[in-house]
Amino acid sequence: MKTKMDFPTINQRRPDGMKENGKPYRVLIVDDSMFVTKQIEQYLTSEGFDVAATAVNGQDGLDKYKELYPNVDLVTMDITMPVMDGVTALEKIIEFDKDAKIIMISALGKQDLVKKSLLLGAKNYIVKPLDRKRVLERVLMTLKK
Repeated sequence: MKTKMDFPTINQRRPDGMKENGKPYRVLIVDDSMFVTKQIEQYLTSEGFDVAATAVNGQDGLDKYKELYPNVDLVTMDITMPVMDGVTALEKIIEFDKDAKIIMISALGKQDLVKKSLLLGAKNYIVKPLDRKRVLERVLMTLKK
C-alpha cells in the first residue's frame, strides 16, 4: 500500500497565512454575528492564519487589540455592532496604534460609513455577503501594504 511519502508534493506552496519566517499572521475578528465570525475564521484558518481572538462588539475588540498588541497583524471589523460600533472602535484603535491594519466589513448600503472608515485609517473593506476568495484577497492585499 502506498503512503503519502510515496507521492512527493511537487506543487507544494506555503499557505497564504504564513509569513516569510514560517510563522502565521495573527488576526483579530470583531463582529457581533457568530455566523460571520465563524465564516471569516474558517476562511483564514484554512490558509494557515492564526485567529488570535474574536470580539463581539467594538469595545470588546478595542480591549482585545490592546491586550494582544503588538502581536496582532490584522483586524477585521464589522461596522454595525452594539455597545460600540466599528467606526468608533477603528478610531480608538488607530489612536492607540497608528499602524494598525484594519479591514472594515459592511453590509450593502453603508458606503458613507465605509468612506468615513477609510478616511479615519482603515486599510481596506469587504462588503457582505462574504465570499472566501474576496476575503482572502483583501486580507493579503492589506497585509502586503
